[in-house]
Amino acid sequence: MLSTADIDGTGQVEHHLAAIDAAVEGLLAESLTGLSEAEIVEALQRMEISLRKASAVGHRLVVESVERSIPGNLACRSVNDFLVSTLRISAADAAKRAKGAAKTGTWHTVSGEAMEATLPTTASAVHDGAIGPDHVAAIARTMRQIPHGTTSDEIDVAERILSDAARSTTPEDVTKVGIHLLAHLSPDGSVPDERERKRRRGLRLGKQGADLMTPVSGLLDPEARALLEPVLAKLARPGMNNPDDPDSPPGDVDSPDLDRTALAKAAARDTRTAVQRNHDGLKVALQQMLSSGILGSHRGLPVTAIITMTIGQLEKAVGVATTATGGIVPISDALRMAQSAHPVLALFDHNGRPLHLGRSRRLASADQRLALIAASRGCTRPGCDAPASLTAVHHITEWQDGGATDITNEDLACDSCHALVHDGPGGWKTRVAPTESAHPGRTEWTAPPHIDPDRQPRVNHRHHLDHLVAGALDRQLIRRGRPNRRSPQK
Repeated sequence: MLSTADIDGTGQVEHHLAAIDAAVEGLLAESLTGLSEAEIVEALQRMEISLRKASAVGHRLVVESVERSIPGNLACRSVNDFLVSTLRISAADAAKRAKGAAKTGTWHTVSGEAMEATLPTTASAVHDGAIGPDHVAAIARTMRQIPHGTTSDEIDVAERILSDAARSTTPEDVTKVGIHLLAHLSPDGSVPDERERKRRRGLRLGKQGADLMTPVSGLLDPEARALLEPVLAKLARPGMNNPDDPDSPPGDVDSPDLDRTALAKAAARDTRTAVQRNHDGLKVALQQMLSSGILGSHRGLPVTAIITMTIGQLEKAVGVATTATGGIVPISDALRMAQSAHPVLALFDHNGRPLHLGRSRRLASADQRLALIAASRGCTRPGCDAPASLTAVHHITEWQDGGATDITNEDLACDSCHALVHDGPGGWKTRVAPTESAHPGRTEWTAPPHIDPDRQPRVNHRHHLDHLVAGALDRQLIRRGRPNRRSPQK
């Protein structure tokens, strides 16, 4: 048992640890069957907040261990080795905890004075329980890539943007925010370095094993990924091209001859994993390519890769663009891909909503979808990360309720999210955000009461992280009297 010495002058360590043990034991013994669905969700969220706060306490203990040289006193080679042997955790987990303490812990000078954390706003978010270790790791990875020569003010702004984003997004989203942030800090495209991407690109077919299977490894550059993802979106959908199902529809999910009823039934009995579907879809694509006879004759036009960029990015040829499959492509790669494509001009209002598509005739269905892909980039339900390639056009005000098939009453929704919109119990509602809202013209979704008792209409930020970065940069730099001249033009 620990002594009763105070850890920070406000309470006894033993008392608090005993309280934690008692609380956890009580929760383990408590039946959860009487909780409502909303209470289960709330319990999960509160537990997560507590675990995140506990990680901050863990960082404090790591700092104390290092500053007292406890790992060396116990004949451990490093703090990582100390954590592995003491806590019986993996080396990867130990490394994450040590790095988290290094970046967000409060360290001390030789004279005992407390120093500010290396990532102070990130440390504050951890203490609040708003972000966890994976968020911290994502923030730290981006901060390490900030180019030399960046001012201290810009570094501070960058860390604040990342930590603010982490409070409301996933660690994966923080990484995407970091990509857009680095593009702003290094508009010439040197980060990530294009030469390094070229050096690391590759696709390796390993030796065929006794089971006749071949291991595949390597790295795709952004352009290769942007070309591959639309192929998989078409050919690797659940229910499509399943070699284990003789009734699985073959070919392209967007084929006009496709029996949608048969596809739905095939998808319901499709037990393949996502990686297995990708494998089968790629195999079909290769079969189609070989049977087409185009190899050895001429290059195919990369017209199926839909890429969105701003006029400013086009003029300066810097930054990153987004693809309809959710990928991120350097502008230089996007322009190279567009050399043999047919660009389409879409005009948007100052809120980023489509006004015009550059065709000489009235908008047709395919043109409307292109405009919506450029504007919304993916499913519009808050929190959904389905890219545009996995969505359908959704009537914001349903057709049966008088909603017109018009660009101002349409937006993108994936199949599963579209099914959530109904008037029954648990149904979601959608509407066009009014002009006085924070996001006028965008599609707002209202969750049912068991998810959001306040019924607050919300938009989906996951496909517009570049706009969040630009807006945050503007706000932070304007406070310092330096307007951001790199904001994306809509």
